[in-house]
Amino acid sequence: MSLLTLTDVHSYYGHIHALKGVSMTVEQGEIVTLIGSNGAGKSTTLRTVSGMMHPSSGAIRFADRDISRLEPHVIVRAGLGHVPEGRGIFPKLTVRENLEMGAFTVGDAAAVRERMDYGCELFPRLKERLGQYGGTLSGGEQQMLAIARSLMMNPRLLMLDEPSMGLAPVLVELIFDIVKMLNDKGVTILLVEQNALMALSIAHRGYVLQNGEIVLADTAANLRSNASVQKAYLGVN
Repeated sequence: MSLLTLTDVHSYYGHIHALKGVSMTVEQGEIVTLIGSNGAGKSTTLRTVSGMMHPSSGAIRFADRDISRLEPHVIVRAGLGHVPEGRGIFPKLTVRENLEMGAFTVGDAAAVRERMDYGCELFPRLKERLGQYGGTLSGGEQQMLAIARSLMMNPRLLMLDEPSMGLAPVLVELIFDIVKMLNDKGVTILLVEQNALMALSIAHRGYVLQNGEIVLADTAANLRSNASVQKAYLGVN
């Protein structure tokens, strides 16, 4: 049974038809990536799944529950985490306070401490900066904080939107290593990433979005060897 299923999902920004019948699945334990050019509908797909916008038609099921019309805080409580493009941290809160905000669904203080320790273990820089305001962190540190904050609610599915954007190559490698490690520990991942080569190197399967429609779906290995994908997204002539 799929952990996440989208069936013929249509979404609009005002009069702009952003998603045009998107259907896809994410199985428990997978890394699935969405690739496509800017404006293809990748971020809109994640925003629609997480309840930041609601589909005009179609269905979204998570853990065999229809979440198509649920509010974001309800979807978070169901076990779905979303790290948005641009990180979305609270710049005027400290690192510790940002992490605590990520645990708003957790009533057990011991569990909050344990998960904060886990986030700091994944990203030791955060441990060094627990008292520092989020807005003073570097871009890479803010991305670490955004991921660690989402992990505070122990998600069954973690959606990552452009986690490598604006980062130095060494930090890109670190972020992708962490994503792979989280998946190895049982976290299912839905990944939107402009660096298609990196995304396909760790994903199990992928979907290609163009103008709000899925035009190709296959294993990551097959997508890497697909001539049209290579030309459009992997920089191969």
